[in-house]
Amino acid sequence: MAIEDQRVDEYTQDGTVDLKGNPVLRSKRGGWKACSFIVVYEMFERMAYCAISSNLFLYLTTRLHQGTVTAANNVTNWVGTIWMTPILGAYMADAHLGRYWMFLIACAIYLTGMSLLTLSVSVPGLRPPSCDTTGDCKISTLQYGMFFGALYTLAVGTGGTKPNISTIGADQFDDFDLKEKSQKLSFFNWWMFTIFVGLLFGNTVIVYIQENVGWSLGYGIPTVGLAISITVFLAGTPFYRHRKPAGSPFTRMAKVIVAAARKWSVTIPSDSKELYEIDLGHYTNGKTRIDSTPTLRFLNKACVKTDSNDPWMLCPVTQVEETKLMLRMIPVLIVTFIPSTMTAQVPTLFVKQGTTLDRSFGLIKIPSASLGAFVTISMLLSIVFYDRVFVKIMRKWTKNPRGVTLLQRMGIGIVLHMVIMVVASLTERYRLKVAKEHGLDKVPGEVPLSIFVLLPQNMLMGLADAFLEVAKIEFFYDQAPDSMKSLGTSYSTTSQGVGNYISSFLLSTVTRITQEHGRKGWILNNLNASRLDYYYGFLAILVFLNFIFFLVMTKFYVYKAEVSDSMEVLKEQIEGK
Repeated sequence: MAIEDQRVDEYTQDGTVDLKGNPVLRSKRGGWKACSFIVVYEMFERMAYCAISSNLFLYLTTRLHQGTVTAANNVTNWVGTIWMTPILGAYMADAHLGRYWMFLIACAIYLTGMSLLTLSVSVPGLRPPSCDTTGDCKISTLQYGMFFGALYTLAVGTGGTKPNISTIGADQFDDFDLKEKSQKLSFFNWWMFTIFVGLLFGNTVIVYIQENVGWSLGYGIPTVGLAISITVFLAGTPFYRHRKPAGSPFTRMAKVIVAAARKWSVTIPSDSKELYEIDLGHYTNGKTRIDSTPTLRFLNKACVKTDSNDPWMLCPVTQVEETKLMLRMIPVLIVTFIPSTMTAQVPTLFVKQGTTLDRSFGLIKIPSASLGAFVTISMLLSIVFYDRVFVKIMRKWTKNPRGVTLLQRMGIGIVLHMVIMVVASLTERYRLKVAKEHGLDKVPGEVPLSIFVLLPQNMLMGLADAFLEVAKIEFFYDQAPDSMKSLGTSYSTTSQGVGNYISSFLLSTVTRITQEHGRKGWILNNLNASRLDYYYGFLAILVFLNFIFFLVMTKFYVYKAEVSDSMEVLKEQIEGK
């Protein structure tokens, strides 16, 4: 009997399988060994993404000759699309193709978009003319179409990679195994660490090449890097654990909502055992049965037994609870929109500020987009400190294996975003004061201030990301039901997408309102004549109001019950039991 139990323990208990659908041995697949291939891909992919997003504002203003507001909105609209398309990629993975195959198809589209983008800045006739050499600044429809077509092809590709690659990584750890559950608690910290290693390289080396060597090489290197990373990911295939697609999550949730609505007048029995549930035999191979909960109680009507067994009239308790889990996360999703709007200022207005300052550093001139490197450096240092020091200290105080709860970690990040906008507003007020003293509010020119005056707001952004962004991706993965993990992960990307769209809306609206009736606008092409400090102050107020909503929301949020007792065991170990 002991031998038989040991044999069972050798296999994962969370339902993961190989590509052929067979159970997998814990010692042969998964764990950090499998994740090593996955994080290499993500590091190169982040470099490729950063090579575009960090300097896109500069390319639009200097090569496509767009104004400040137009260029900023084009950046945030594209970034918004990048972060919204994962909803479709997550749906296809969870419902039909599985995460692995959806990821590979998306990689092919992503690489195609990167290749087209490289061609659009390299091939004569496709790349825009330079006013300095030809005197002709007119951009043809073909040039516009090729460049933006490549950008949005790339955006479609990332829709299938972003929600699935981190989910594939997290799937390599079994929640039913104490050691692997403990490793999984650190996975998202180190996942974000590798992401920001790629971003650091993109924000420094690649951005410098783009501005000082050429855009062709600056886009060509990340394209080759992406191709290499896809090859590395494929090489790790024999070591991956996989989850089978569980059908359309949207259809399953719709059935619950429709069934509850159609039985609105039905009385819910006081004993939850009287509610409809599928036989226990159905919940094997990683399928988790969830007991009925009192939250969102009106949805329990969907599993009240009536004369009809129509799946649009009667749903099992587990299906209802899965729907509740996804709906309960929506307020958390909404509360992350405004912080994501703050993040959208880094590759747009922060970069524009940098172009107005003295960028000399010894014998080199720092690209303004390289300020993003300080966000990355701060993020990397903060994650290491958080995982190795902060968590250990907080564990002793809170007895929580994570140190603090995921929502508490988010809250700290939101407060930091508020501080960032206050610091940015005060810094901009000082920059405008110096610009006015030198008459640069009348005639555009370089303000005699070092670009490093913008260092505090960028470093603080990295610290805020170490709290909020890591907690966000872990929260939406952790709280989603097992059959909807990719969809849950897409919540975190949706947050970024909506945040960027909100940034476009706010920037356009504020610009229009402040320029009406002949008044001086807050955001002009000559930033030295603008009032960007007012705009940052306005954003700080938005973050403060958002934080109040966050406090109300967290008071009512109920965490998902753990599928195993591993978290309780970890708590007992911390308490010394």
